Amino acid sequence: MKQSRSARRPAPMLTSSAPNRFAKTNRLVAGVDEAGRGPLAGPVVAAAVVLPKRFAALDALKDSKALTAEDRDRLARTIRARALVGVAIAEPAEIDRLNILHASMAAMSRAVAALNCDLERAYIDGNRTPDLACRATALVGGDGYEPTIMAASIIAKTVRDRIMTTACARFPGYELRHNKGYSAPAHVEGLRRLGPSPIHRRSFAPVRAALQGDFLDALDSVADASAAG
Repeated sequence: MKQSRSARRPAPMLTSSAPNRFAKTNRLVAGVDEAGRGPLAGPVVAAAVVLPKRFAALDALKDSKALTAEDRDRLARTIRARALVGVAIAEPAEIDRLNILHASMAAMSRAVAALNCDLERAYIDGNRTPDLACRATALVGGDGYEPTIMAASIIAKTVRDRIMTTACARFPGYELRHNKGYSAPAHVEGLRRLGPSPIHRRSFAPVRAALQGDFLDALDSVADASAAG
């Protein structure tokens, strides 16, 4: 006998961490994104977000990179107040040990686990999916059109920006408050002059070269590769 739709797709069990506004949701779907794969310094931050069925700020969601810092902060507060949010971090040591791709995947897995609820599916920004207990779908460019991923990108970006702003005070000379660890001229000059800080990624070529005294050659190689791409 053919099963009914409800029999084929039972509602997920919710843990006590899920507030009442999710209690009548037939399916919990999370968006997952990360911030900070490209920088020379600082962590990768991953976020997972489950939006409620009714989310007043839905039309305001965008890819975090398309928003001003003020709009990101405002939306992040709204998302945290109304949605289920999980955040996880892969520190530079983990990035150096695993490589940036696998560290990002590990952080995404931990962010989903931090939601502490049973998901039907997770939408992952990009072309790969991490190991998850639920079904996962990779959406290339998903931070531009899938609301749950947009929300996750906003959370990941705002968390990482705060981390890098704090790091700027601990490790002056690299202008991390402004460049967030990316290879901006002021950061490159600081790395050339001061060498790597404890939060620089030793597995990244310019940082490794700075330790070995081949800094200019490494920067030329990175510039050539960028121009060729």
